[in-house]
Amino acid sequence: MTQSRRKSYIVTVTIWAPELQGRGGPKYLALADALSEDVLAGRLAHGTRLPTHRELAERLGVTVGTVSRAYAEAERRGFISGEVGRGTFARGPLAEAAARAATSVAVEDEVVELSLNIPPLDSRGDAIASTLAALARDPALAELMEYPPDGGHARHRAAGALWVTRSGYAVSAHSVYVVNGCQHGMAAAFNALLKPGDLMLTEEVTYPGLKAVATLFHLRLQGVPVDAEGMRPDALEALCAENKPRAIYCVPTLQNPTTATMSKQRRLEIADIARRHGALIIEDDVHGRLLAEPPAPIAALAPDVTCYVTSTSKGLAPGLRIGYLVPPEPLAHRFAELVRTSTWMAAPLMAEIASRWMADGTAESLLAAKRAEVAARQARAAAAFKGLRFAASPSSFHLWLHLPEPWRADAVVAHAGRRGVRLTPTEAFVVGRAPTPHAVRVCLGAARDRAQLDRALAVIAEILEGPADAGSVVA
Repeated sequence: MTQSRRKSYIVTVTIWAPELQGRGGPKYLALADALSEDVLAGRLAHGTRLPTHRELAERLGVTVGTVSRAYAEAERRGFISGEVGRGTFARGPLAEAAARAATSVAVEDEVVELSLNIPPLDSRGDAIASTLAALARDPALAELMEYPPDGGHARHRAAGALWVTRSGYAVSAHSVYVVNGCQHGMAAAFNALLKPGDLMLTEEVTYPGLKAVATLFHLRLQGVPVDAEGMRPDALEALCAENKPRAIYCVPTLQNPTTATMSKQRRLEIADIARRHGALIIEDDVHGRLLAEPPAPIAALAPDVTCYVTSTSKGLAPGLRIGYLVPPEPLAHRFAELVRTSTWMAAPLMAEIASRWMADGTAESLLAAKRAEVAARQARAAAAFKGLRFAASPSSFHLWLHLPEPWRADAVVAHAGRRGVRLTPTEAFVVGRAPTPHAVRVCLGAARDRAQLDRALAVIAEILEGPADAGSVVA
């Protein structure tokens, strides 16, 4: 039987301020590295409450956004844990060892990255080279170096409408706002629809980026229990009745990390609950186009209460940073200004590349290639994990591997890290004080080829076939 393990913190406040001089690269990464090193060295003990984002920013002479990104990166690595309303805390010896192992390099071989949920490499290099060459010859290129109208150029919004419509939600161009990927779309939605202190419900294990953005906007998060289809309607109904949330964030298709996909009936139930309790749905459909025939988004079923966000990052290329946001029509007037004030605009040059790919068929070709490669990788994972229990989809870049008794997630992450396979600590997905599942997310896209992926999957399978004490973490 799985037992819940509550976090226990010794609430010690620190005046911690790391030394960043001599560290290269982006400031937020330098700060995250310094924080991680101080946790490992014992200078930040388990349970130590870290300074607030604003306090540390003033102490270091950096922006609040830099500190927020650093804390989010350190939480992704497993060195800290943040709870809205309580603060951000250093994590203890077990988590430290697991995170250290997860970021270490194996002596005998290179690290295989299974912690990043990114697309596998494909022929997009040829596609981008061809498109850039055509752009260089286009007399209208200079227009893309100017500020676009609010929401993006008309043709870029039209391309976004095509992308969204092919995702199962028929919309017009004027309804679409061009944004810098789903993360920016989420931030714009939170800024437009919510205020600090508002409660938002989400799956009890959720996308870590959602947790980071919620912290940035000082939102309270509460987890909703899930089943094989994702968020459970009965649990959502009870939490809405008891707590009156302002918003519900969910990933109905290929949920991260569980891969759950809601049926149409489940989507209708979620929409009905939200409408009856006056809550807005923020729907993250970043994975929708990975399916050849995606199910209709919640937004298509309940556009009046749903803010829809999607992106080309998974289906085309992460470096484009082009996404599309479709707000509920009654609230659309709030969004143009907020997109402008957050990053002013999505880069028109990147939006142009995405638009041309949609117009000339490149987008569909890239999607088809990714679907084929991901299906092949999922088949290899199924073979490697034969006899183990896991949730997966042929269209998903990741799977959710349930651990046999008596294995625990931190131990598997640590042991895999020592053998050169990097996994994300499972606690990064957990909302609030929900128990950490005895499962790990395994991402299949970042391995450079199928042979490298096979070696990494074999390592994980070998770990789970052995005695659990072989993978235990020693502080």
